[in-house]
Parts: sequence; C-alpha cells; structure tokens
Amino acid sequence: MLTANLARSRTRDGSISPLFIDPEEQRHRDTAAELIQLFEDHLGEPKGDLEETIDQLTIADTDYKVVQGLAKLLKDECEFETVAAADPREIRQHLFEKANESYPIVRQPTLGEDIQKLEVYSTVADRLGISLEECYRGMYADLEDNKRLVRFGDRVAAAYEASDDSPATTRLTGDSEESYAEDTITVDWLLTRYNLALAQAVLYDATRMRIRVWDHFGTVFSYVKLFGLMHRIYPIDEDGNRVANTDHAAGYEAILDGPASLFSQSRKYGIRMANFLPALPLCDRWEMHADILDDDGSTGTKLSFDLDYTDGLESHYTAQSDFDSDVERTLAQKWDRANTDWELVREDDVLDLGAEVMLPDFALEHPDGRRAIFEIVGFWTPEYLDEKLAKIREADIDHLLVAVSERLECSADDFEGASDRVLWFKSGIHVYDVVELAEEHAIQTVAQ
Repeated sequence: MLTANLARSRTRDGSISPLFIDPEEQRHRDTAAELIQLFEDHLGEPKGDLEETIDQLTIADTDYKVVQGLAKLLKDECEFETVAAADPREIRQHLFEKANESYPIVRQPTLGEDIQKLEVYSTVADRLGISLEECYRGMYADLEDNKRLVRFGDRVAAAYEASDDSPATTRLTGDSEESYAEDTITVDWLLTRYNLALAQAVLYDATRMRIRVWDHFGTVFSYVKLFGLMHRIYPIDEDGNRVANTDHAAGYEAILDGPASLFSQSRKYGIRMANFLPALPLCDRWEMHADILDDDGSTGTKLSFDLDYTDGLESHYTAQSDFDSDVERTLAQKWDRANTDWELVREDDVLDLGAEVMLPDFALEHPDGRRAIFEIVGFWTPEYLDEKLAKIREADIDHLLVAVSERLECSADDFEGASDRVLWFKSGIHVYDVVELAEEHAIQTVAQ
C-alpha cells in the first residue's frame, strides 16, 4: 500500500476524496509503462541502483508524487535478496580478524596500505574458498542498498532462479496478508491498483465504516473476519433500508468499528480496515461510507468518505475465501493434528436474529450427525462487546458454543443461561476443550 506521505486526497465541505487518476489517460499509461520497464531492466541489479534511478526519473506532465506512488506499488511486488558467495557477516569477521592480526590500527597509514589490503582480502578469500572479487563484493552484500532485485511480479532474474538457499531474503511487501488474483504486472493492473491504494490510504484514520453489499456475501464477510474487524451485520432491502429479518433481505449492511473506537488506538487496526477495502469491488453492487478523523485527530473533527461500485475501482483479491484470524488459524492447525472424530468447518451458518444476523466462525460436525456451532469473541470495545453478548443471548441456540478471551471485561454472568457453553481462553484455544463442549451440547441434525 501507499505510505501516508504518498497519499493524495482533497478535503471539501466536510468530506474527503482521493485524487483518483484516469487509467485511460495517455500520460499516466506512459508513466506506468516506463516504470514497469525500469523495474524489469533492474532485475538482478542492486536495490540502491533501482532507488537512485527512480529518484532521478522525471516524466513530463506527471506529478512527482504519482510517480513515487506507482513506484512504491511496484516495489511491493519485488523481492530483494542478499547475494554473496559466503555469509557477509562471516566475510567481515575474517577480514577484521586478519587485519587486526597483521596490521593494527594506526594514526597514519603507511605507503604499503594498498598492498596490505590486497593481502588481507586474498588470505580471507583463500580461507573461505571464494574468489578475491567475491570476497570484496560480498563484504557488505547484506546492506539494504546492496541487496539484489531477484523477483519482480512473476519474473525472476535468470541468475537467481535457483538461489532459494541464499543467506538472506527480504520481501519488501507490506501486503503479506493479501491474496492476489494474479502476479502479472501490466499498465492496467498498476493504474487501477494505484487508485485503490489512494482510497486505502484515506482509511488509515477511519473511526467507523459502514458497508452495504447485494451479492458475494460470503466472500465479503470472509475478508471481514480475515482482517479481524469488529462487525455487526443487518439484513437490508434493495434500497439499503434495514428489514426485520433475512426472509426479506436483498443484501446485508455491516458496521465495522475502526481504530479510534478502541480503548487503545492502533494504527495496525487501521491498516486492517484499509486492507479490507479491496474485498468490496469483488461485488457487483456495493456501497461504503466511512468516518475519517481530520488531521491528527486532536480536534475530534470527522470527515465523510464515500465510495460505491460506480467509482470504477477494481480488486486484486481473489473471490475465494481464504481467511482466518490468528486465533482461528492456530485452532484450525491444531485441529488438523488432533485425534478426534469431530470436524471443524469454517463459517457454515448464517443465524437469523431478526433485525440482525450473526455469522459464527466455525461449525463442529460429527460423523454420527451431531452438530454444534462455534463463535470466538476476540476484538472488542465496550459497545461492541455489549452488542456481541446481547446477540449471543438473543440467539438462544442451545448448540452455540462461545470461546471468550480472558482479557475481555466480562464474566460468566454476562452470558446468563449460556454460561455453561462458554470456553475461556488466554492466548489460544485447546482442541479437546472445544470437543468436550461439543460432546455435551451438540444436537442431532441428521438421522442416524
């Protein structure tokens, strides 16, 4: 994604709008093509040379911030590696030890300095079994500027295709949680990705987001859970008005709480909201409204930020659900290794609570037809927790099991008659604790 200094937006009449570019405009297409070619030309070259070339790049009629923003998105698609014949730390250690043995540090260099340096490098190169040039170039090969561009999108530098066992690898992307539909980098991909990144940058300071979707519900709510966003979901009609129950629903509205609504504000949570945004353009019809803190938030002034499917944004996410919070992911991994007949199925139910709906995290299914559903309560604000607890009580479903973090300010009393179906956990959930609850509370859903 873009860093805050590369974001471009306009504030007017209490609202904020990203300064989108027109992907069809020829000057932007020329800029994108030139940058892509520049990265391809630097495959196998030092990162410092690439950075210097980008900094010196001047493209007629194109904003400098746009050029740097496009370059940032391209760097997110790169892998840089330390490429050296031996571990640079080992080379340095041998060089310094050899130099210290024979030529201690003195105030005035002698006339034989160059000869001494050559002797030190030659001795160390022989000791490590590498050439003199490899010894010299490898000494500082692990510095950021000296790392080599070994992968750009789906292209790999020919000389490094088999270098997976290199001493160190640094992937510069900050989007490791993202799932990309494709890795091929084209002018159209870059320009549409840039507009999406501008919109994401506005959301870093969001305090609340409301989304409405009329299709692809499973995919959208999978991404809501993937990024660990607190959410409340309501059924809506064709016009976006809330309806009494899911029987009359044409779509769903979700309220997502942002970082400023947490007790402890977290920029990391803001990035999660920004990361979620690309899930919306996967829908044919969608709307988004967000409240954005103005400036540094010290005044409490909020701006409105609105987007919908007519803005022409395109997603680079896949439509397939590939989601998990850390707690969910760990539980699923533990479950795969556990010895139990119970199967853990992710997000298999939509519970109709009348004015709202609830999407539990998992279902637990036994081969004999017994079944339970399982909800994990993790992120929270007092308001969110109150609503979550009320929703669980309102669900009044005897086979709904709930795992609750002990860090939350609630107790068994908050679950009223459902307290015997609550599993308290500290940092992780134990498989057999869940199985024990399922054995006790699951219901028979399929005739034996």
